[in-house]
Amino acid sequence: MGLEPGFRVAEREPEPDGASDPDLVARICGEIAATGPITFARFMELALYDPEGGYYRAAAERAGRTGDFLTAPEAHPIFGRALARQLEETWERLDRPRPFVVREYGAGSGALAAALLAELDREGGAAGGVTIYEPVEINAHRREQLGERLRSAGLGERLLPEGSSTPAAHVVIANEFLDALPVHRVIRHGGTLAELHVDWRDGRFVDRAGPLSAPGLEARLRDEGVELAESQAAEVCLGLDAWMSGAAAGMERGYVIVIDYGARAPDLYGPRRPRGTLMGYLAHRAVDDPYASVGRQDLTAHVDFTAVELAGERHGFVSLGLTTQAEFLVGAGMEELLERARSDPRTTMAEWLSLRSSVVRMLDPRAMGAFRVLALGRDVPTDPALRGFSFRLPGSR
Repeated sequence: MGLEPGFRVAEREPEPDGASDPDLVARICGEIAATGPITFARFMELALYDPEGGYYRAAAERAGRTGDFLTAPEAHPIFGRALARQLEETWERLDRPRPFVVREYGAGSGALAAALLAELDREGGAAGGVTIYEPVEINAHRREQLGERLRSAGLGERLLPEGSSTPAAHVVIANEFLDALPVHRVIRHGGTLAELHVDWRDGRFVDRAGPLSAPGLEARLRDEGVELAESQAAEVCLGLDAWMSGAAAGMERGYVIVIDYGARAPDLYGPRRPRGTLMGYLAHRAVDDPYASVGRQDLTAHVDFTAVELAGERHGFVSLGLTTQAEFLVGAGMEELLERARSDPRTTMAEWLSLRSSVVRMLDPRAMGAFRVLALGRDVPTDPALRGFSFRLPGSR
């Protein structure tokens, strides 16, 4: 391997006592003591999804202005309304199926679902009357909130009852979901690809380089034409294929729409990201140390959209377009929605200012506007382009 045994990569100062969930830390340490250093993917799985202490299992709000990060659906319902415009078009292209099943991964407390369904129902829209919403959400607290939110908005009949047989989806939505799938961390050292594992030493978690835990790590980079520079670190998500398999299960014709921060492989693994993209988020603050506040901070890595496209191809999908969130929202009809709100006499000045502020954030190329939107289709028309992929900002590629 060209590595010294137990070669350690990163040393960090210990965090303040009590910043992490102590029981979760003890469980992770117990696993390391029993099996030796674990992959970062396993650490991330436990830190985010452990049934008792994982970040995404807690009752506390994670997304939103009072949480740790703000997604576009929580910023303002206009995001969901614009996405509904795109779904209306996919329904038409699928020959108006009845029912029209929309599945959302990481549905949270229902901010996107409520806005999207309300827009589809607006003025008796035909798709709204036949749409069934299937939320995929591991957190029982969020599922309860989602159901109550839709029922209070008069949209409860659109919700797929929990425990009922799951129909095949016509459209799958993953908005800021794939970035939280567990990732392996790799590094090029001495001309060889190694994997960064997680060890426990002197009362803290540390990086420890060692052999690759799965041949798929090297194969993924090789298949994408990626060769890391010496000492360059990167993340590889091997769970994308399994997710795509589940998303596509039973779908004869339909769409997958992925919205997230990320890039295609040449950019994602390029020289301007020598340390990779892994970040933590806590109280709307970026955290460099993934081992801080275990169970109490979010962990994310940029999405490899080349890998998503290739996973889609293996499951019978074709790529229908990759664009920025700003371009997608404008193409889907954001300007029309803004004009509708501006001319509505019921819109107060405070509501209008809040709307304008949120839209600026969603379109800002230095913020949410730089997110990527990917559409995949199975047995669907490929021409003309979907409306969300028909607009290009000046100077965009």
